Amino acid sequence: MGNHEIPFEKLFSLDGRVALVTGATGYLGHSISHILAEAGAHVIINGRSDKTTRLMDEMKSRGLKASAAIFDVTDHKAAAMAINRIETERGRLDILINNAYLGKTGTFETATDEDFCSAYEIAVTAAFGLVQHAKPLLEKAAGINPGGASVINIASMYGMVSPDPAIYGDSGLNNPPFYGPAKAGLIQLTRYLACHLAGSKIRVNSISPGPFPPQGIAEKNPVFFKELCRRNPLGRIGEPDELRGPVLLLASDAGSYITGINLPVDGGWTAW
Repeated sequence: MGNHEIPFEKLFSLDGRVALVTGATGYLGHSISHILAEAGAHVIINGRSDKTTRLMDEMKSRGLKASAAIFDVTDHKAAAMAINRIETERGRLDILINNAYLGKTGTFETATDEDFCSAYEIAVTAAFGLVQHAKPLLEKAAGINPGGASVINIASMYGMVSPDPAIYGDSGLNNPPFYGPAKAGLIQLTRYLACHLAGSKIRVNSISPGPFPPQGIAEKNPVFFKELCRRNPLGRIGEPDELRGPVLLLASDAGSYITGINLPVDGGWTAW
């Protein structure tokens, strides 16, 4: 079915669908979880701490559909059990958002072999494992939805370009050398999965956020903040809610013919 056969009012609707968001309690995961729920999905919030339950309660208090799944995505047995639980309780999985990442800073001098292994394990290996475990449930949903099922991997502009060391100064917020390679691997995994799962009507795309620094950065590190804005063609940082539109496009039937892409949401950063 093409988009022209889907009523416009249902094009972006996620009514009746089930979504799993890893790293949901983080700065960007919070907004991603909300837009999916606001569009009608039941959102399964993943995290490793009590923040997961608190976010679920917050969403439920707003009348949104949510449940919690507390597990470490790098624990493959726990991930498989979580998918089994989704099958038992929900019977389907329409949307999988691989957003989990260990937010660690670092420099060329301080980075370790273990940092590289950990970054790759959570960004690439864990994402692959979840898709592998979830494939039967995604296939089931793909047979129901006009636009199939959707996997969205949250990568980064630094999976495509290198951070400029001059921006960071003495802020201590340096983007570490193990982050970009891991996110580049996730972008390539996206292409691989898109080609191998297309026959099952499972669409796989990635989104590469640009500068979305932590809240309050302008007050805490004004020099760093100004440098980030100066470096960006749009002249400002991104707000978490600005990921909502791209996520909804790729998660819904509106993106029925989109697979294998990496969508930069970076204010033009990678266009320089």
